[in-house]
Amino acid sequence: MPYDELLKKAFDPGEFRREGHRVVDLLADHLAASNPAGRAKVLPFEEPEAMAASWADRFGAGPRAAFSDLLPEILARSNDLLHPRYVGHQCTTSLPLAALAGMAGQFLNNGSAIYEMGPVNVAMERQLVRWMTGLAGWGPAADGVFTSGGSIGNLTALLAARQVMAERNVWTAGVAAEPGLAVLVSEQCHYSVKRAAAVIGLGEDAAVPVAVDASFHMRPDGLEAAHAAAVRAGRRPIVLVANACSTATGSYDDLEAAAAFAEAHGLWLHVDGAHGAAALLSPKYRYLVRGLERADSVIWDAHKNMLMPALITAVLFRDGGHSYEAFSQKASYLFEKDAREEWYNFAHRTVECTKTMMGLRLFVSLAAYGTDFFAGYVTAAYDLARDFARLLREAGDFEIATEPESNIVCFRYLKPGEPDLDGLQRRVRRRLLENGRFYVVQAELRGRTWLRCTLINPRTTLGDLADLLEEIRKLGT
Repeated sequence: MPYDELLKKAFDPGEFRREGHRVVDLLADHLAASNPAGRAKVLPFEEPEAMAASWADRFGAGPRAAFSDLLPEILARSNDLLHPRYVGHQCTTSLPLAALAGMAGQFLNNGSAIYEMGPVNVAMERQLVRWMTGLAGWGPAADGVFTSGGSIGNLTALLAARQVMAERNVWTAGVAAEPGLAVLVSEQCHYSVKRAAAVIGLGEDAAVPVAVDASFHMRPDGLEAAHAAAVRAGRRPIVLVANACSTATGSYDDLEAAAAFAEAHGLWLHVDGAHGAAALLSPKYRYLVRGLERADSVIWDAHKNMLMPALITAVLFRDGGHSYEAFSQKASYLFEKDAREEWYNFAHRTVECTKTMMGLRLFVSLAAYGTDFFAGYVTAAYDLARDFARLLREAGDFEIATEPESNIVCFRYLKPGEPDLDGLQRRVRRRLLENGRFYVVQAELRGRTWLRCTLINPRTTLGDLADLLEEIRKLGT
């Protein structure tokens, strides 16, 4: 087909309507079948090389296949995060409405790093940030910005902390002007925190580990020991990073104790709340983040415990002025005024220059369902984790790594007479992947291998989890 004809077809409203209806119908059918009765497998496992080879030679110089023709195969060969027996990674099932909002945002394609490029989304993000900082217990001076994921969120917060806490302008003078800075981090910190320390020029060794207790919380004496170790190594600690909650076990650090230590030692307190800051929504579980109001910065992923498609991360600052410290470059073709006069040009405060309409997805979902809906979701997920832990204890042939504090549960199958329990967990997990009826992950904790579930799908029931234990017993024979 000639280019002119293809161009007309590509932007034809009637063609778009027909294809869109067919795509939505296929997705709705997929949603309807996302349950054990409608679809047995959560993951149709294939080896990476075979999967890659199967998608070779699928496009060429001319048209090959419509999206709606490819979509059934894409759905059939993808992880089904809508399925209640997906209890694997911390990537939630998407609210169908949020997915539609994402489609609208991609259709409009308004980059929102600069106000004039994406005014509606900028306004929505502004209101979302105010709502989230209010939940954190901060006043009107607080501010923040949305960015693409927790790793970039942690990087942004540490860049701001480095600029504020250094004795000179590191952004212009470079890190050589401030030798030997240190960041105190939990032994259970997310790898992105250590990576950020290296990326911002401090070196990975600048991330000084704080020992944790039996439940994987930072120990008070561990804080003192880590601070002393950094000083002995010739480094000046400037930041303390606390978990709310940790990635591996879902354990919440004592934020009040962390804040008291940071204040006593003149440290910036950053809270990695990528997964667990959503506890702020739940009246029942809000106590887990008591002390968050004393933090200098926090990150919060809406694509974890708020049912949003990835990626939507809020980077929030108690002193909103600090949100401008991470990036302070001039770009006359984008900005007309000083950064602090242009809150509406988010590029002053994020690594992105082209930023998607990520706030749109969360804003329309909150408008449609209300904040109580999301509070109920967080509460139910955390309740289910505690119910699952009780089920594991009562089973007799399983153990848990620690009592769950969030919706993450680490456990092991204790097959009688098994000489290699670590190897057993790995074999069981591999067999679960291959048969595809459940999806779980694994974690290494203190040199031992554990199976790990994140109960992030709102349609997962205790019955599903009881069936998981039976499946593990069967596959562990």
